[in-house]
Amino acid sequence: MPDPFRHYEQAPVLDLPADPPAPQTPTFQILAGHTANPLTNDAAQFLSSLLFHSASISATKTVPSTGTRYALRVNPSSGNLHPTEFHFAAKGLANWPDGLYHYRASSHMAEQRQSGGDPVTELLNLAPAPWFRSSPLVFVLTSIAWREAWKYRDRAYRYCLHDTGHAWAALALAARALGAEAFAFAHFPDQQASRILGVDDEWPMLLIALKGPGIPTADRPPSPKHWNGGQPNPLSTETIPYPAIDEVHQATTLPAISTIAQPTPATSNEGPIPLAPLATSDATFEHTVRSRRSALDFRGGSETISFEMFSTLLDFTTRPFAADFEGDLFDLDPARYITLYLYAHRIDDLDRGVYRFCPITRTLQRKRLGDQRLMAAGLSLSQDLAGNSCVTFSMIADMERALRDHGDRGYRYVHFEAGNIGQRLYLASEALGFRSTGIGAFYDDSVHRYLDLDGEHHQVVYHFACGHAITDPRL
Repeated sequence: MPDPFRHYEQAPVLDLPADPPAPQTPTFQILAGHTANPLTNDAAQFLSSLLFHSASISATKTVPSTGTRYALRVNPSSGNLHPTEFHFAAKGLANWPDGLYHYRASSHMAEQRQSGGDPVTELLNLAPAPWFRSSPLVFVLTSIAWREAWKYRDRAYRYCLHDTGHAWAALALAARALGAEAFAFAHFPDQQASRILGVDDEWPMLLIALKGPGIPTADRPPSPKHWNGGQPNPLSTETIPYPAIDEVHQATTLPAISTIAQPTPATSNEGPIPLAPLATSDATFEHTVRSRRSALDFRGGSETISFEMFSTLLDFTTRPFAADFEGDLFDLDPARYITLYLYAHRIDDLDRGVYRFCPITRTLQRKRLGDQRLMAAGLSLSQDLAGNSCVTFSMIADMERALRDHGDRGYRYVHFEAGNIGQRLYLASEALGFRSTGIGAFYDDSVHRYLDLDGEHHQVVYHFACGHAITDPRL
């Protein structure tokens, strides 16, 4: 098994302060798009809190048969393998040196791979979208495919993209809880980004720029660039190649800086069932993200969730993402590529069946009626949790439109969007008192047939389940 933690040995290490500011804004306000008030005037405290609530270790678990302990993190990952790494470039932060950093999650530290210079501008110059050009802080999410391929083989590339989407949402929501906003750039030349970061086995996936009053800044003259580098720790004694992963990644790579096409709008499909008024929750953002866990299974039986809770889950998936492949930053009706189909098992005041959710009209369209528990589990590689949940989702991508808008690069974007939606479902479920889990394993063609999709224009990219989890006594 590859090492789940990346270190850059010999690079200078800066401590991130312990016990950073804890965002006490209600989770639902953050998910609804409200930016919280700033919590600190010290950049080190800001960075510590930002990463503590988006990328850090949150708990440990013990394997009963061996006594082995392993870490869980605040951002979810397929198989808890964590292919995503967090790098960031800083310019003009208060009491924090300019440069390029890697987050060492194992010890909550920042490794300074470059001192001085202006890596913020270098990175933003790769992205043609006009937003957030004056950002003092840019994160780069990279992916190490071998960490997932070790277990999931060729299908691992999808999981890397899902995890990038989860990490993107985790970072953007944590920034909002600290008084800043984020914008994601996915349209950039890959090799140039790799060169700026000085990475080899990590693939840059997203640039995420942050700005806002919550980020402590200070004017100071630029300092000369010095490359500290550092040696990446080996993750395995052996790496097995998976040519299909390399091929699809190469096919979705951009060779040079180019303009990004404006996405075409999605069409509305009116449904007869409107959502209910939204449920309420007082759970704070800090508590929600630190206590979030992926459910290993659900209790099943007769326990339900209310239609108001279910409506709240759906509503939070419709809020703007702020990404270059989504369109205008301020567009309240953005071009989405994911449509949610859902298998309703135990939702108060909603008949059991399959429904399609239309985010534009916020309505449900009936597709099939009847008990779907066996079918949802069967389609999800015979995993019981998809049938024991209160509701299980199939995230269906309008692949034809994504590829028409963005070429082969659009394949990444639909998975990023699905992962971002999944992270919102995770946090909303946790704040409402139940849990969720992402499901990457399903029979693609069988899902297409069951939902009456052609499998070419519309493809299933992610499954997701929400319900009352069986409590793990080891946590």
